[in-house]
Amino acid sequence: MQQMWAGGEASVRTVMEALNRRAPKQRAYTTYMTIMARLHKKGLLARRREGKTDFYVPVLERDEYESLRAQAEVEGLVAQYGDVALSHFAQQMAALDPARRRALQRLAQKS
Repeated sequence: MQQMWAGGEASVRTVMEALNRRAPKQRAYTTYMTIMARLHKKGLLARRREGKTDFYVPVLERDEYESLRAQAEVEGLVAQYGDVALSHFAQQMAALDPARRRALQRLAQKS
């Protein structure tokens, strides 16, 4: 997803070449194709076809995606651990610098 946010619309080959340049181990085209198809199926990438080439673009901006992921993770922790998880969140909030805590409270009110 980071490559998609950095480059906007891209083909599987474009993403593969960009990521393989930085990777210690080269991945096959089919690996990237599978991952991008799964991200499309999950609604994270939009796809359009031009000839035989599929082009993908992120559906969500990075901050929107991060917010949804964080929400899902927190909901998962609370569902699994209940009050214990909430207790730890409360401890973390109490330990924050007061200015940061106020900023987070303002952020939570916007959601």
